[in-house]
Amino acid sequence: MIAQLVSRSDVASARELIERNELSFEEGYDELFGIYESGTLVAVGARAGNILKMLAVEPSHQGGSLLGELVTALVSRGLEAGYESLFVFTKPAYAMTFQSLNFTLLANQGKVALLEYGKGLKCWLASNSALVKPGLNGAIVVNCNPFTLGHRYVIESAAKAVENLYVFVVREDRSVFPFDVRFRLVKEGVRDLANVILLDTSRYIVSGATFPTYFLKKDDPVARIQMELDVILFASRIAPYFGITRRFVGTEPNCRLTNGYNETMKRLLPEYGIELVEIERKQATTGVISASKVRELLLSDDVGQLKDYVPQTTLDFLTSDEAEPIRNTLRYDNRR
Repeated sequence: MIAQLVSRSDVASARELIERNELSFEEGYDELFGIYESGTLVAVGARAGNILKMLAVEPSHQGGSLLGELVTALVSRGLEAGYESLFVFTKPAYAMTFQSLNFTLLANQGKVALLEYGKGLKCWLASNSALVKPGLNGAIVVNCNPFTLGHRYVIESAAKAVENLYVFVVREDRSVFPFDVRFRLVKEGVRDLANVILLDTSRYIVSGATFPTYFLKKDDPVARIQMELDVILFASRIAPYFGITRRFVGTEPNCRLTNGYNETMKRLLPEYGIELVEIERKQATTGVISASKVRELLLSDDVGQLKDYVPQTTLDFLTSDEAEPIRNTLRYDNRR
């Protein structure tokens, strides 16, 4: 019988089983379920939001119905929690097992397969069908925390090189500036660029749903695997739908992670008929324009210098009463 694991001893048993299966136990979950037989925990699985994780079955019990029972229970709980679709990461060898449980394979990186329960990706693409345009199409993915003159320069330069430029704004909220604000500032900042098409990334580009960690071994190149999975999903499922054959990025002299992501795209995208185009980042008098520098200037209330880093639409927001909670968050984070 499936039971929710909440006691210290149950969680400890779950950790042992997960680690025996060469997976990593992660504290960040909403629910942890297990199956006991004769007092011994033989199967375990967890749900963190819309992601199923830490699915492990005792080797002597593998090949039976336990995994399916766990997955069915976790999916049911996720749907009850209001998620329309759920994701699972697994080793490619187990992908067919999940497909038999009504999951759809979204991307296979070689060490990692990403699958989805529900029609989330299909529905997201269909909801943007009116934005599909013929011609030479490009794409750029931005977070814009917040939107700067640097972002404007890269987008404007990319827009000149294609007939239609899709600008995907990262929806996942892990930034100081919430998604609705980031999206609005990008929209206002590129309003005059007629061939720019703005949309959000939903859960399918640079999100928790495309960046797994728990089942990677300690010696696996975690960051590289995460980046590759994200790029493969974009190149194999999203780009073809919108007819995208070029992806644009700004050069990244400061952030090692972002530069690594650019290098991953440079290596993988051509395999899918997509050209990666790097655009030299715009400079201010004090160096490369970056969102982190803007946040630093905002923290110091240096409105004079901010004018050199952000368009007027962003500046108007940054100095408004509406931005006060964000300024307070920056002050709190700085004190910490």
